[in-house]
Amino acid sequence: MKKPSILFTLVLGITFIAANLFTPPLSACTRVVYKGLNGYVITARSMDWKSEIPANLWVLPRGIERTGQVGANSAVWKSKYGSVVTTSWDMASADGINEKGLAANVLWLAESKYPVFDPNGTKKGIAISLWAQYVLDNFSTVTEAVENLMKEEFVIVTDYIPGSEIFTTLHLAISDEGGDNAIFEYIDGKLVIHHDKSYNVMTNSPTFDEQLSINKYWKDIPGTVMLPGTNRAADRFVRASFFIEAIPKTDDMRIAVASVFSVIRNCSVPYGISTPDQPNISSTRWRTVADQKNLVYYFENALTPNTFWVDLNKLDFSSNAPVRKLEADKFQIYSGETSELFKETKPFVFQGI
Repeated sequence: MKKPSILFTLVLGITFIAANLFTPPLSACTRVVYKGLNGYVITARSMDWKSEIPANLWVLPRGIERTGQVGANSAVWKSKYGSVVTTSWDMASADGINEKGLAANVLWLAESKYPVFDPNGTKKGIAISLWAQYVLDNFSTVTEAVENLMKEEFVIVTDYIPGSEIFTTLHLAISDEGGDNAIFEYIDGKLVIHHDKSYNVMTNSPTFDEQLSINKYWKDIPGTVMLPGTNRAADRFVRASFFIEAIPKTDDMRIAVASVFSVIRNCSVPYGISTPDQPNISSTRWRTVADQKNLVYYFENALTPNTFWVDLNKLDFSSNAPVRKLEADKFQIYSGETSELFKETKPFVFQGI
């Protein structure tokens, strides 16, 4: 490969530094989808935040009756599919996979602006804490979810994170066993849906269409020559996009899962780094990897020395099965497959408005 000229490298370096100096810091978290051989699909994400964000894993069976938690005008539904989710503070589903291999990940998006919810209006409401759970409960594929959500039969309703002055602004990414992807964002009060199998990476700000534009620019620069290395969301997007295509394409579970973990770790923020008064340049608190072909869900906490997992094939998702929980919020250490360690527990309550 021909080496870039000194002038090219200097100009690119100045451009890169200027972009970092004059672009405001952006929120954290990264999500990436791997596509290996023979239909092997894996979705990984990092959860980054300025302080500890306690996470527990839950087994949620079929047949649970839910409400949107926004008062009398809440949407109501019964879960069609069972799921394994990771919660934030046991008040929201931040991440998860259902028994059909549909994965859902919510990430921060500061630019989000949601429609005004009328408690007495014709549209039902769903609290933002249930956004990902609604998808996991009701759909087996990305196409099903897109076709339903594009009808806008309900309004996502948000509020401040309890006990803080941080207004919750999220976007939602979903992927399925077939490798399809969709991103849902609320921009200027309107739902924007990006649906394409190629949308394998998502971070935070800027909005997804701008993330794609930034990545298009970097594709003209070989990733083996230079990649943006800061913890800014745009830079993590570029690195994730390059590395998820560079790792081996295989259907060997051991190699594929290890490779995907290496990518999401590369895009994580080192522990102990944060910016005061901002949930943006923030440490990675935990990571998940969802093997959608084999239905195995992996979890890794930054403050524990190992990774553990749960095999969904060993779980009871029947409508008469109990809700079960695996505590991970106090940095408990588990080894290997943990389905038998989940304990029957009273369901957590989604944060309402």
